[in-house]
Amino acid sequence: MADNALPILDIKNVSKTFVQNGQSFEALRGANLTVRKGEFICLIGASGCGKSTLLRMAAGFETPTTGDVLMWGMPVSGPGPTRGMVFQDYGLFPWLTVRDNIGFGPKSCGRPKAEVKETAEKFIELVGLQHFANAYPHQLSGGMKQRVAIARVLANEAELVLMDEPFGALDAMTRERLQDELVQIWARTGLTVLFVTHAIDEAVFLADRVVVMSPGPGRIDNEYTINLPRPRDMASDEFNEWRRLLSSQLHSHHGRKVA
Repeated sequence: MADNALPILDIKNVSKTFVQNGQSFEALRGANLTVRKGEFICLIGASGCGKSTLLRMAAGFETPTTGDVLMWGMPVSGPGPTRGMVFQDYGLFPWLTVRDNIGFGPKSCGRPKAEVKETAEKFIELVGLQHFANAYPHQLSGGMKQRVAIARVLANEAELVLMDEPFGALDAMTRERLQDELVQIWARTGLTVLFVTHAIDEAVFLADRVVVMSPGPGRIDNEYTINLPRPRDMASDEFNEWRRLLSSQLHSHHGRKVA
């Protein structure tokens, strides 16, 4: 059973070196991050700063070269249903309907047919796709596909949702709508979310805490608690102050190398 006194995710002094064609590349060095249950945290930083690598280690898809990745105090040794990953490219099964994509996890775990159906219907309703339950992925818009991907993770009873630029390929209007919907889902379900983005506006709109990563190799450079009330107004003076601060922080990294 989870000990709620522990952080849900604890990344301790993690480094990651990849070896390709006989050459080594250090993607992360000495990263530390603590995530408490119910938090919404955004990771921002320039391309190549190790954001996605950090996320993949939290998911169990990559192992640290040094350091520890812990969930509820236990080492993360591989992927598991308590950590759900949402990618930019959706990752849906094209031969399954919306209902069957969402119910795939519970069905694979051997849940009774009636329970699988009830779970699928619950999360179809949560993401507002009742009229598309029998549609296939190729019949859906990008925004709808991403709703299915989010619902599928939730149907697996994930405690920690890891999102790797999930709205990056969507048009601006769809992206804004899904940002609103994600905040509403997070508030209703009590999920814990670790969200990678390049977009400063997106990070300020979504996050309780924004974690800034520096490149060359990637490190946790700074953390900021976003104390704006929700729902957040992107046109407000307070929002723009945060935008300017984080933009300045990111631009200060350009051209900087860590030995």
